[in-house]
Amino acid sequence: QVQLVESGGGSVQSGGSLRLSCSASGYTYRRVCMGWFRQAPGKEREGVATIDSDGSTRYVDSVKGRFTISRDNAKNTLYLQMNSLKPEDTAMYYCAAATFLICPVADRRGDLFAYWGQGTQVTVSS
Repeated sequence: QVQLVESGGGSVQSGGSLRLSCSASGYTYRRVCMGWFRQAPGKEREGVATIDSDGSTRYVDSVKGRFTISRDNAKNTLYLQMNSLKPEDTAMYYCAAATFLICPVADRRGDLFAYWGQGTQVTVSS
C-alpha cells in the first residue's frame, strides 16, 4: 500500500521560511516522478514543483527562485524548501507521486498523479 505523509507546515510571517517533508512508503520511490501541489480556498489546485526520477526539477513561475524541491532517495523523502514566503503562498500543500519516471509538463493540476498525501497547511501572514 502506497503511503505519502507530509509534515512541516505551519504559520509564518511574510518573508519567512518553511521546509515541507513527504515520507513515502509502499513502492519504489526513487523511480518515479514526484511533486508538490497546493490548493487555496476557492481556488483550483496548482502544481508548485516537480522532480523527475533523474532529479530534474520544474517550478511554477510564481515560486521560481524562492522554493526548492529535492529528494533523498536513501530516506524515501521528498522536500520542499520555501523561502521568502508571501501571503499568496497560503494554501494546503500536498505531496504526490506518479507511476512514471518523467513528470508531465502540462499537468498543472496533478491529474495524472496516482498517489497523494493528506496535505499540510501553510499560512503566511503579512
